[in-house]
Amino acid sequence: MNRGRADGGQKRLILVVIAAVIFGCVYIYSQNSGTSPVELGSRSLKRLSSSFRGDEDADSSTTSSEDGDGDVALKSIPVCDDRHSELIPCLDRNFIYQMRLKLDLNVMEHYERHCPPLERRYNCLIPPPKGYKIPIKWPRSRDEVWKANIPHTHLATEKSDQNWMVVRGEKIVFPGGGTHFHYGAGKYIKAMANMLSFPGDIINNGGKVRTVLDVGCGVASFGAYLLSYDVITMSLAPNDVHQNQIQFALERGIPAYLGVLGTKRLPYPSRSFELAHCSRCRIDWLQRNGILLLELDRVLRPGGYFAYSSPEAYAQDEEDLRIWREMSALVERMCWKIASKKNQTVIWVKPLTNDCYMEREPGTQPPMCRSDDDPDAVWGVPMEACISPYSDHDHKATGSELAPWPARATAPPPRLADFGISSDTFQKDMELWCQRVDGYWDLLDPKIKPDTLRNIMDMKANLGSFAAALKDKPVWVMNVVPEDGPKTLKIVYDRGLIGTTHNWCEAFSTYPRTYDLLHAWTVLSDVEKKGCSVEDLLIEMDRILRPQGFIIIRDKQSSVDAIKKYLHALNWEAISMPTPGSDSDEEDDGTVLLIQKKIWLPSDSLLRNSE
Repeated sequence: MNRGRADGGQKRLILVVIAAVIFGCVYIYSQNSGTSPVELGSRSLKRLSSSFRGDEDADSSTTSSEDGDGDVALKSIPVCDDRHSELIPCLDRNFIYQMRLKLDLNVMEHYERHCPPLERRYNCLIPPPKGYKIPIKWPRSRDEVWKANIPHTHLATEKSDQNWMVVRGEKIVFPGGGTHFHYGAGKYIKAMANMLSFPGDIINNGGKVRTVLDVGCGVASFGAYLLSYDVITMSLAPNDVHQNQIQFALERGIPAYLGVLGTKRLPYPSRSFELAHCSRCRIDWLQRNGILLLELDRVLRPGGYFAYSSPEAYAQDEEDLRIWREMSALVERMCWKIASKKNQTVIWVKPLTNDCYMEREPGTQPPMCRSDDDPDAVWGVPMEACISPYSDHDHKATGSELAPWPARATAPPPRLADFGISSDTFQKDMELWCQRVDGYWDLLDPKIKPDTLRNIMDMKANLGSFAAALKDKPVWVMNVVPEDGPKTLKIVYDRGLIGTTHNWCEAFSTYPRTYDLLHAWTVLSDVEKKGCSVEDLLIEMDRILRPQGFIIIRDKQSSVDAIKKYLHALNWEAISMPTPGSDSDEEDDGTVLLIQKKIWLPSDSLLRNSE
């Protein structure tokens, strides 16, 4: 035993000597290179394999130094492992499995948002896939994308008979087909307009049909072909077995959002869409007393349409006949009427007023929603199997009273009165944002071409005037309205624009590398006020921004100055100095900073971290 203890002492002595030698070498190297041992040790972390953020991890995951102004500048943020190249933090099935969340698969709870707690958040930069290329520009991108950017070809095989997509060399090509329209969305859309007797078989009906919801959209070819008619579609699908369908849609430059008809309301206000569409979307509309169909009813405008293409509409066998009978009875009790029915497509129309609801027999199911129910409250709000009636104003108006597109974008919508906003104030807001957008484009001009930008996000849209000022450019805007502020998203939709509700203390429901430009108006200071992490927000912005994409930050001076220390660590470049906005003397939004994200591959980051 004594010899054993002596051997142990000798081993410990040897380890101490070895450690001293290593420390001495590191110290000498750091003195020569001007890098501290702590920085060198952190930079040697080439990957953050586990990538989960805790308090200890947060201290060790980044390195920093003092810049010339005395501020601490971050030198690096770790790069996530390659397996996270398509990470969507709040729609991460691996997280659900690891946390053993008890979710009801029958009602799609596993496809709803489940965000990781602070201690399990990712604190690393999402790498692009191997061979990533700058996306093909619009309008070519509607029909083809680089295979390397979304290296998933299973849908081309699985849907080969339906013309969803075809692999051709280095590209994936989209012929325009779908589950119900194998021969192209264009012919299908024209046929639908013909069924509704719209003039010239044009689906926009003279600008009266502008906003569309496509449920279970596949790769969004329906929405892609509607764009040529000045109709904008919110293409919606979950991160399910066809898990990359929304990623393909956004890569193509088509508006799309990851979401599901599950247990929570869709993140859209009431009376947002002129048309809802489901083409063999594999949704059981009869479940839970028709709650999913009632959710569509909530978001449809007065006189809005629901186009349903499915075998049930044709009733080929006994099961189809049963579903058709039950669905027909349900929508009749909801006061919908058949506008047209042909082959395997039926189009129902929603009533213009409350008259039919008031004439129903007492006790008729589904019931009317409670009088205190707010149909525009959507963030995390459970669906209810009830009918949302129109307000007294809408009932008397017998319609939405909206101007046709494109006049709709700049005409004051009637629901402004819900916020006490006058038409004059609305017009001044529009003028202000037109002026600001002109200023932004002056800053961007040296860096962009007419086709550089396609997918744009306004992270705090307010009334949607930023997006309205862009209506003549070849772009579309995802307008995001904070979940805890005025519910102005309904104004956005009433202007013929689209968007969603969100809390920027959490990750957004989209794939990495899906937007070309992010506009952040007072978003940073808002997150600070909430006590949330600005660093987390910046990492999230980097996740959803495409390489070589742009960020326009408009905020108070202190918030803009605070993020400058992150630029190098995020591989971002300030392409304009922070400048006061020429149109505003207010301190809360008077400083503008334009940033561009550099294109990098994981190997580039490893090289930078080892320098």
